[in-house]
Amino acid sequence: MRVAVLQTNSRDDKAENIRVALELVERAAAAGADVAVLPECVDYMGPKEGGLAAAEPIPGPTSEAFAAKARELGIWLLAGSIREVSEDPGHTYNTSLLFNRQGELVAKYRKIHLFDVEITGNVSAQESATVSPGNEIVTAEIEGHTVGLAICYDLRFPELFRALTLRGAEILFLPAAFTLFTGKDHWEILIRARAIENQCFFVAANQTGKYEPDGANYGRSMIVDPWGTVLATAPDGIGMAIADLDFEQLKRIRQQLPSVANRRPEVYAREAQAAVAD
Repeated sequence: MRVAVLQTNSRDDKAENIRVALELVERAAAAGADVAVLPECVDYMGPKEGGLAAAEPIPGPTSEAFAAKARELGIWLLAGSIREVSEDPGHTYNTSLLFNRQGELVAKYRKIHLFDVEITGNVSAQESATVSPGNEIVTAEIEGHTVGLAICYDLRFPELFRALTLRGAEILFLPAAFTLFTGKDHWEILIRARAIENQCFFVAANQTGKYEPDGANYGRSMIVDPWGTVLATAPDGIGMAIADLDFEQLKRIRQQLPSVANRRPEVYAREAQAAVAD
């Protein structure tokens, strides 16, 4: 399976953002990719009020544009994440969409962990002010292989990725808009750790560059194998990286170093119950 991670610099021009994203999907298909993965907030990055205005129902014009492109090119497309309208007019969902080669929507994941942080002098974010969290863990099938879906800040919560692995995931997908400040120290380390501890391929598509005067994303979209080896990394700026996934390698690693199979969940459960009792 050939997978492409697509790296965009989305800003506050929704139409231009979608145009660039679709052009990258075309480049991925021309390079022989079976699956193309776009970043988080591929439709819009900018002031919060603009994000609310950019929200659409699903299906809607943006999701239909991605569905049509997947169908036209005959490619699997994880359309990063877009702003989905919610029941609350003051909040959206941050939603990832997976389309098959026929342009059919086969999975929808709403970001579970929202980016509410205050790193003095560097990063200030309150995603929950305008985004409602999802509550469902989502896996899907791509041509015989189970994939798990996550978005950006989810990367810091290993419990989610272990749950996806226990549901059979062989590939973990992560569209992201990981900040420049945190990304330089944490991005690659966390991706490789999640790949190693779950013995999965990890495909992470990140936003890059400035989108506001005081806001910038790290880029370095990458594909990592179950041993933690980086197979491909996108260059700086808008672009892509491609790698071929070897599922025989995944089988060998899981057979020879069966760390997931060697888990002791009964011990962990006992300790968790004791902690609650205390």
